[in-house]
Amino acid sequence: MEMQASSRNIRISATKVRRVISHIQGCSYEQALVLLEFLPHRACYPVLQLIVSAAANATNNLGLSKSNLFISEARVDRSTYFKRFRPRAQGRGYPIRKPTCHITIRLKEIKSQ
Repeated sequence: MEMQASSRNIRISATKVRRVISHIQGCSYEQALVLLEFLPHRACYPVLQLIVSAAANATNNLGLSKSNLFISEARVDRSTYFKRFRPRAQGRGYPIRKPTCHITIRLKEIKSQ
């Protein structure tokens, strides 16, 4: 059994989120929550929300226990840029690109024997 949750157009760079995702890939649900609670990155909060959402999907839709879940796949994809302009000297406008990303988390159930 597998459940997924995704979040789109998060206002953080994809490389900054990948730095957090690399720590939790393959961890159990509880381990991932503890790791994300104490990592010092701003990208931890949206990833934490997404993992909690995927676990809630698994319990409500499939009837799985949260203690048997682990993160089978965590993927971050680049999205579009917010384009803004900053005023510069002599009436010019300097373009600023603000990156966004898509985050996808898949949880699987650990087979207990």
